[in-house]
Amino acid sequence: MRATHRFTSSDLEAFPDNDGKRYEIIDGELYVSRQPHFYHQRVCGRIFSMLEQASQHGEGEPVIAPGLIFADDDDVAPDVIWLSSARKATTLGPDGKLHAAPELIVEVLSPGVANEKRDREAKLKLYSRRGVGEYWIVD
Repeated sequence: MRATHRFTSSDLEAFPDNDGKRYEIIDGELYVSRQPHFYHQRVCGRIFSMLEQASQHGEGEPVIAPGLIFADDDDVAPDVIWLSSARKATTLGPDGKLHAAPELIVEVLSPGVANEKRDREAKLKLYSRRGVGEYWIVD
């Protein structure tokens, strides 16, 4: 039986920032995908804009692609999140990353079976396990 490497947040530090890839860790497994397509980002921007308009009373705010570190082996970058002001006060770390579940996470599906499986299965399981209030998958 072969031992498998469990990736951690410190492993992400070794990967290049400018190689056109997005790296995430879910339950110690490394997921690598290409940088999102133009239209994917445009949809994310529109969702952000709608959430921002709905948040004009200061109760919270949307954020695009924040770093979200639930644990050393659960380190992801959701497409869009919405975070209440109260939760932000206890979730945002000095490293500029979130360290607990926001109220809402939105993932816009990228083309490809592996990408869809990651968002529909691995991330759904992760976000459910970590207490995310709502998870929207946009196709």
